[in-house]
Amino acid sequence: MRPTLVIFVKEPLPGRVKTRLARDVGAVPAAWWFRHQSSGLVRRMARDPRWRTVLAVSPDRAGIESRIWPAGIPRWPQGSGDLGRRMARAFDAMLPGPVIIIGADIPGITPGLIARAFHHLRGADAVIGPAADGGYWLIGLRRLGPHSPLDLLDRVRWSGPHAMSDTLARLAPRRVMMMETLADVDCLDDLLRLGLPRP
Repeated sequence: MRPTLVIFVKEPLPGRVKTRLARDVGAVPAAWWFRHQSSGLVRRMARDPRWRTVLAVSPDRAGIESRIWPAGIPRWPQGSGDLGRRMARAFDAMLPGPVIIIGADIPGITPGLIARAFHHLRGADAVIGPAADGGYWLIGLRRLGPHSPLDLLDRVRWSGPHAMSDTLARLAPRRVMMMETLADVDCLDDLLRLGLPRP
């Protein structure tokens, strides 16, 4: 079964993406940064033949119809609910086989890291890539059957320091492998810390 990589993306419109970064640099530069970051990531991942790439888009209709991302990549509407419920639905909706979900605002993601995460899923039930802020930049499930439980990521405190620990508690007693820690970009300090130019 060919593995599937799902990239969670928002349509990069000013005022709707990277709102904390927008407070530092303005809504238009923040949206510009996210547009270029997410487009570059999508292109790098989608051309790798080792997995099938799917975009989980928000908002649903605008994301499906958007011309911002490359054509020819399957798109799936995230739908309603918190991040955990949307990710659980994505796991459930994909073709049978290993599935990994990543965000689009982590500059350090490379095809090599994704390949290693899929390799971990050959022997583990799940894989997580921690983020420096207590969340995570990657979560993957081996998925031996066609469906995943829709309540898998319920009762997780998102957007805070407890997201990863709550998720690990929800995954227990599954065997979970850990990837290296990467930093996402929420504010200008994050960009500067990573040595990236100010938008």
